[in-house]
Amino acid sequence: MQGNERECRARWEHAFEADPVESKEKYYLTVAFPYPSGAMHVGHGRTYIVPDVLARYQRMKGRHVLFPMAFHVTGTPVIGISKRIANGDAKTVGLYRDLYRVPQDILDRFTDPKEIVRHFSEEYRRVMQKCGLSIDWRRRFITVDPQYSKFIEWQYGHLHEDEHVVRGAHPVKYCPQCENPVGDHDLLEGDKAEIIRFTLVVFSWNGAKIPCATLRPETIYGVTNLWVNPEVTYVRAMVDGEEWILSREAAGKLNLQDHNVTVTEEIPGTVLIDQTVSHPLSGDVPVLPATFVDPDMGTGIVMSVPAHAPFDYIALRDLQQQGKYTSLRPIPLISVEGYGEIPARDAVERAGIRDQNDPGMEALTQEVYSAEFSRGKVFEKYGGRPVREARDDVAALMMERYGSIPMYEFDNRQVICRCGGRVFVKILHDQWFLEYSDPCWKEQVKTQLERMSLVPPEVRAEFDRTVDWLKDWACTRRVGLGTKLPWDPTWIIEPLSDSTVYMAYYTISHHLKAIPPENLTPEVFEYIFKGEGNPTTVDRETLDAIRSEFLYWYPYDYRFSAKDLISNHLTFQLFHHRAIFPQDFQPKGMVVFGMGLLNGAKMSSSKGNVFLLEDAVEEFGADTVRMFLVGSAEPWQDFDWRNELVSSTRKQIERFWNTVTDARQAEGAYDIDAWLASRLQRRVESTTKAFESFQTRQALQEAFFGVEADLKWYRRRLPEGVAGGAVMQDLCRTWVRLLAPIIPFTCESLWKDIGGEGLASFAPWPAVDESRISPEIELAEELLERTVEDIESILKLIPMEPKSISLFVAPDWKHEAFRIIAASTDKTRVMREIMQNEGMRKRGREATDAAKQITKLVLKLPPELVKQILESTLDEQAILEGARQFLEHEFRVPVTVQDAGESTHAKASGALPFKPAIVIE
Repeated sequence: MQGNERECRARWEHAFEADPVESKEKYYLTVAFPYPSGAMHVGHGRTYIVPDVLARYQRMKGRHVLFPMAFHVTGTPVIGISKRIANGDAKTVGLYRDLYRVPQDILDRFTDPKEIVRHFSEEYRRVMQKCGLSIDWRRRFITVDPQYSKFIEWQYGHLHEDEHVVRGAHPVKYCPQCENPVGDHDLLEGDKAEIIRFTLVVFSWNGAKIPCATLRPETIYGVTNLWVNPEVTYVRAMVDGEEWILSREAAGKLNLQDHNVTVTEEIPGTVLIDQTVSHPLSGDVPVLPATFVDPDMGTGIVMSVPAHAPFDYIALRDLQQQGKYTSLRPIPLISVEGYGEIPARDAVERAGIRDQNDPGMEALTQEVYSAEFSRGKVFEKYGGRPVREARDDVAALMMERYGSIPMYEFDNRQVICRCGGRVFVKILHDQWFLEYSDPCWKEQVKTQLERMSLVPPEVRAEFDRTVDWLKDWACTRRVGLGTKLPWDPTWIIEPLSDSTVYMAYYTISHHLKAIPPENLTPEVFEYIFKGEGNPTTVDRETLDAIRSEFLYWYPYDYRFSAKDLISNHLTFQLFHHRAIFPQDFQPKGMVVFGMGLLNGAKMSSSKGNVFLLEDAVEEFGADTVRMFLVGSAEPWQDFDWRNELVSSTRKQIERFWNTVTDARQAEGAYDIDAWLASRLQRRVESTTKAFESFQTRQALQEAFFGVEADLKWYRRRLPEGVAGGAVMQDLCRTWVRLLAPIIPFTCESLWKDIGGEGLASFAPWPAVDESRISPEIELAEELLERTVEDIESILKLIPMEPKSISLFVAPDWKHEAFRIIAASTDKTRVMREIMQNEGMRKRGREATDAAKQITKLVLKLPPELVKQILESTLDEQAILEGARQFLEHEFRVPVTVQDAGESTHAKASGALPFKPAIVIE
């Protein structure tokens, strides 16, 4: 097949270059452009192949499709990679040499980050072409192209003018090694880490301050003790001129958060044990030992509230069971429905927690915290307010009167920069932020979300949640590749912030390549995108042509991207579209992908758990890879790549090829042909419906496995020695087109072989021919097929060789009962409805027994089949009698068909509508 692949790629070279055609309906879909810092793996393959399948489908439906691609190279990731390679980092060098198989002479040049970009952007394009992606490559760009930078400058000029970009001081993710704030795309680990604001509750001891970080300042009234890890060496430090005791790690973190910190001496944790500390709101409390205290979390010293914190409760219980600190008792201060006076104790004892090392402690802690926050109230003597109100009030009181300050931490995640250095939270000053916290801007985005189509629909809640909690976003960096901030060029716009409206840039990017970047002034983009102004650096005829193309394609119809980007890129681009473009140019829809697994484990290039896409194509063929990635799960579901399953996919394509090739010789006409033609119309209808709903897996199920199942029955029903009638040729011309979006290389070759005109990629999508649909014929074959299956099931259970088969079809009165039962809206009252029928009433117990069996059958059959039976005038006896020769050939014994109502055989009474009684002797 590889020869066919090369031939197809040559035929497709310029086939998918899409220029506006005013007479045709456009369809513009985009997918998140890749960051080419390493080789593509099969997870990338799914990301780009699924949109390609849908682009190909839409082309065949007659729409004019734009499917562009570019490469995202801004930011610091490639800089970090080049530094590690330059420093001889063995892991990085090994990754690029061994996994990505970069030739040594090229790897030697990777000390220049632009060489990494150059190499992998070309490799991505080459592999995408090998996969058959129907991309308009004329529009390709990289995000450091000078023309693209001019587009970003125009965008940010708008955002700044409209006060969506503001200057201020905010906590951000920061890499001290790079001396730069970092975004999620800059990280090796912890890309989903959130910055959490803690309150430092400051206790006093011997003239020094001992701070404890908490998310629950309202629980200060219930503190019984502090926890210190006796195995940790703490430090005494001057913090903003005051003497503090805390962990060395905490001192370093506070130094990044607007505090002047100088460490003066070390203090063993054992020195602090059994000391007494005090706070005005809790009084004097002792310091107790606890090895669970992490010096790298908060300040390394923890305040203990055993009435409301399961960890504190069980740690104190463990000590008291050793006969220590037995005078300490939990101090309850919050009442919450579902728990007793001491919620932490209730939760621990109900869960049967043994000790503080029990793996269920984390979940239990979250359960109690959530319950208290959502429906808890502090006791009357502490104000009687809901916890959610008391928390903020007490924090404000501590800040105002008791020396508390905020401290920022990540939510229990290790965050590592691509340079390999650890990332911390830093307060940045004079930084530029996108003001996503602006409530008016948020409301505009929410309104737009309501107008959009989101696939699957359940992601809407995640988008709404993201819009609600999204805070101001640091949009600039000091170092990295990218566009300089136009009004403050000492800053560079960071990667997630320069990739928000590039979908609009695609529509005109191929035109801009011919224009010197210095001529692309903000006025030029203002005219192109808004039709305003009178720019002079580009001639009006060119500008009008470029604007006309933008107006033809925009807005995009659907954008495809991974679900983990809802929390940043996918939501950011909605904010930016609302800020820059009028309503007519707002996005129409988004499809959100699931994640990729390899043999059940999450794919990760940095951990080496990947299977390279090019290797997959070389080993299995492009169409096999495409068919597996499309068919293993719906786009929004996680998929699992397993080589053994991919191998079976290749065999399926071979069967398809052989069937279509052999069908060229089919001729003649047979009774069963009408059934196959009718079934084919159903497959066309259901495949089309699936594609329209982005259900690519379901489309494949119908277009391949459904048709194949129909063919299996069709061949079985043909006379012995006959391969098929002329209907097979019609089926194959339709079948090739149904599968062309999914396995285009195979279908392109077959389309040519069977005399199809032009490229299969542009062949008209099959339309349902209503005149060829025959519900009665389909229902008759359904009855026969189910009867054959029932006979086969019985034969498996009997040890003897059969001598004859008798089929008893249900009498008319049972069909009447079936109609009554199937039409009933309340199956619990159906017996009453049966007995209201005079004919049934006369049959008495016979009718009630039959009604029970028919009710079970109706509930078991697919609802659509029940509906078809109700609407039909099927003569079951005539159908089975007409198929008697087929049945005798199948089972090699005489077959008789009788009306059960006219038979005295004991088993004849078991005949039901659409389920004959079967007697094998």
